[in-house]
Amino acid sequence: MAVIKISQEDFEGIKYYAKLYKNEYDTIVHEALKLYFEAQKKAQAQTEINLDYDEFWDGVELD
Repeated sequence: MAVIKISQEDFEGIKYYAKLYKNEYDTIVHEALKLYFEAQKKAQAQTEINLDYDEFWDGVELD
C-alpha cells in the first residue's frame, strides 16, 4: 500500500468537514478525489474537442 502525505492545513480541512458532516476522514477524501477526477476528465475531454482546423484534419487523406 502506498503512503500519501498531506499538509497539516489539508488535514485540518478534512478533519473540519468530517466533523461538520459527521463523516469519516476516508469519506471526505474519497468524495474530494471523485470531484477532482471528474473535473480532470471533463477538462481533458474539452481539450480533445477543441482541435484547430489543422489538428482536426492531420493525417486525413481525401481522394
